[in-house]
Amino acid sequence: MLKHGCVILAAGLLAAANLSFSPVAYVFRESKVAAPEPAREFRGAWVASVANIDWPSKPGLSTEQQQAEMIAILDTAKRLNMNAIVLQVRPSCDALYESKKEPWSEYLTGTMGQPPSPYYDPLAFAVDEAHKRGIELHAWFNPYRARQADAKSPISPDHISVKHPELVRKYGASLWLDPSEKGVQDHSIDVILDVVKRYDIDGVHLDDYFYPYKEKGPNGRILDFPDDSNWQKYQRSGGRLSRDDWRRDHVNHFIERLYKAIKHQKAWVKFGISPFGIWRPGSPPSVRGFDAYQEIYADSRLWLNQGWIDYWSPQLYWKQDQAGQSYSDLLGWWISQNAKGRHIWPGNYTSRVADGSKTSWPTAEIVRQIDITRRKSGAGGNLHFSMKSLMQAKTGLAQALGSGEYADPALIPASPWLQKERLGKPRLELDRNTATGETELSWKTGRGKTWLWLVQVKRASGWHALVLPGQQTSESLGPLLAGERAAAVAVTPVDRCGNLGACQAIELENESDEPSERPDPQAAAISRPVPSARIAPGAKPGKAAPPAQPVPHEGPLTPPVPVVTDKGAARD
Repeated sequence: MLKHGCVILAAGLLAAANLSFSPVAYVFRESKVAAPEPAREFRGAWVASVANIDWPSKPGLSTEQQQAEMIAILDTAKRLNMNAIVLQVRPSCDALYESKKEPWSEYLTGTMGQPPSPYYDPLAFAVDEAHKRGIELHAWFNPYRARQADAKSPISPDHISVKHPELVRKYGASLWLDPSEKGVQDHSIDVILDVVKRYDIDGVHLDDYFYPYKEKGPNGRILDFPDDSNWQKYQRSGGRLSRDDWRRDHVNHFIERLYKAIKHQKAWVKFGISPFGIWRPGSPPSVRGFDAYQEIYADSRLWLNQGWIDYWSPQLYWKQDQAGQSYSDLLGWWISQNAKGRHIWPGNYTSRVADGSKTSWPTAEIVRQIDITRRKSGAGGNLHFSMKSLMQAKTGLAQALGSGEYADPALIPASPWLQKERLGKPRLELDRNTATGETELSWKTGRGKTWLWLVQVKRASGWHALVLPGQQTSESLGPLLAGERAAAVAVTPVDRCGNLGACQAIELENESDEPSERPDPQAAAISRPVPSARIAPGAKPGKAAPPAQPVPHEGPLTPPVPVVTDKGAARD
């Protein structure tokens, strides 16, 4: 049980804030004070490895350089109060981790099949460093792409195109796995589950690449995907689906299988997809543009309707005022399709800010999109493409978000349908660190395994919070006091799926004050509150607008046509 005690808040506590004050003696005791509900918002960023977009910055860096770059990414994310990184670990049937199933990626060392030297496991390193900072690490896979058109390294003998050429098709200048092959589904699921089993990842992520975006041949005509043999077998077996529906059915079956397989292995690992931002033109009526359902055989609305995902990050890569692709219109429509109440965390084309093109975006556009997302009932955060844009001073994004929208920490919205662990109440202690003069709050864990700690301090200006990694068991109160007297402290454990455990609170009173059992008048929202995700009806459709071309996921815009591959080559 927690006992009454006394602690002196020493002058050294707030030296960093350049504040001076007299030491204050506090009496502390267990309290039933009601701390406010924490702010919740998903704040993530993609870290793309294909073509060395984000990490590593170029192939062939030393182990020390690669690790230093990853640390810089994670430190920036922590400084901006972000809580998730989506790291690309399988760009093209290769691996940015130790694998017995696929070769090392050329984007690490410059040579496919060659491990880092001195040896280390990049994914294990990234997971460990992210978790030290209380940041989730989601592993991002491309399920069907086998080789980029402009890949430079020779193909290694353990690549699937060598070991199982019967599963691989040449499309244009690239290699792709054939989704109609059951062996392809089995292989990709096996690769992903291998990572789920061996690494402590928080999520599995797929992007918008299923069947390839269509290309033109030398004669200028659109190339059809070369699956004639399997299509003919299907027809001979009595199959009645059209060829387009047949292709979609293979992808649908893969998504359903993968979701169930992940949950069977580790129920708490989230599965998310970031499909092309438009399902079909006319959905909603104001929207025009690329038809992902027809062109790349992605019936993404079905996956959301069926609840085969835990979070949904449609790539809404257009400005709010874009005719035919309004950010808020598309976001509202996706929310209206969320029949199973999954998380909606839209993807934002943050890299368009100050990208050097004539159509670059101002920083204010991303800030505006975050604010729109917050106002949409049923949305619970944003996923930024890509992390590089948040690390470049020229964009001004880090400064804008760090002092504005992301100034205060937030927990990721809970996923109670996955798993809920009953976390016991922690035991709290306050001590003065004789070496630093600072007052430290420490705690001992209760029942269950804690993923994060929510530490809330009540002072004159209201409640303020810190989100700390589960492995941490103490923290200085200095950053939360800011020269004010503390009235109460509350510590709450958070489980792997974002559910809160039992809260322990203590009241802090000046030794000369009389104890009070008055109810807490300031148990309101934490400063800069972020609304929790809720499901709501769809948004009203706007006016129709002229069609637009699709915007890709991985790579910078190449004017004048805003349609590129993830290596930055324009698509017609």
